Amino acid sequence: MRHGKKKTPAYLGVIFALPALIYMMVLIGYPMVKNLVLSFKNVDVYTFADTASQSFVGLQNYVDLFSGADSILMKSIGNTLIFTLASILFQFVIGFGLALLFNKKFPGCSFFRGVTMISWLLPVTVAGLLFKFMFQLNGGIINQFLTSVGILDKPIEWLLNGNTAMVAIVVANIWIGIPFNMMLILTGLTTIPTEIYESASLDGASKRQTLFHITVPMIKPAIMSVLTLGFVYTFKVFDLVWVMTKGGPVNATELVSTYAYRLSFEEFQFSKGAAASNILFLILLFVGFFYIRTIDDDEVM
Repeated sequence: MRHGKKKTPAYLGVIFALPALIYMMVLIGYPMVKNLVLSFKNVDVYTFADTASQSFVGLQNYVDLFSGADSILMKSIGNTLIFTLASILFQFVIGFGLALLFNKKFPGCSFFRGVTMISWLLPVTVAGLLFKFMFQLNGGIINQFLTSVGILDKPIEWLLNGNTAMVAIVVANIWIGIPFNMMLILTGLTTIPTEIYESASLDGASKRQTLFHITVPMIKPAIMSVLTLGFVYTFKVFDLVWVMTKGGPVNATELVSTYAYRLSFEEFQFSKGAAASNILFLILLFVGFFYIRTIDDDEVM
């Protein structure tokens, strides 16, 4: 007599998920709720220790951030978008090219692929210090190289000029993020059967046609993941910018993340800092929902 398989009780799944749920509620959910509540109060250096004087101000902190005379929130959002989009563009293009290269077998392939991972393995603060030294006026390798090949007449202060400071932090972030893009795209490339390329070759497809009509469509989920995760990771970058420029000069590289930190821990306007961080979270939450919606639409199709 054959017996059917016993169904796993539903409560077992709940029991297994309970530790993760408790962890998220305590270490993620609780701080987020406290931060949200903090943004609706008037907590600063004068009222921090006196809870009785911490009155409810509603959305006033958000209003001040968007329309206050001394607020630079809109400038920091603009800087963050420029920093994010420029970084993602070059990270993706270079990472995609390297993925195509390392998807082919050639002598030393594994070694060179491992070498490209160094920038991703380094702590971000170390990478920030490295590029800060490289962009220095005197002794910086960037100035030495550009002057030696005749591109610059004399060394320039990369990190003390608004326009060049943004270029410097973008270059540093591109170097850090290339391996991430390369590895995810390379993983997608390995899932494409070689028979498809062989059939396309027999049908007379050129390399360009193969790339845009076979490779790119078949790794679209990987590309979407790379772009979305890259946007989220880059949009919330803090440590790299703080080490290299601290948001300067004159707020030229001030991002939403550094602005929220500055409000809370340099100007001690804790409620406004909490409000700025909540705005950053909402932007990233919108991007996350957009990514999920896109993936769901692809699965339906």
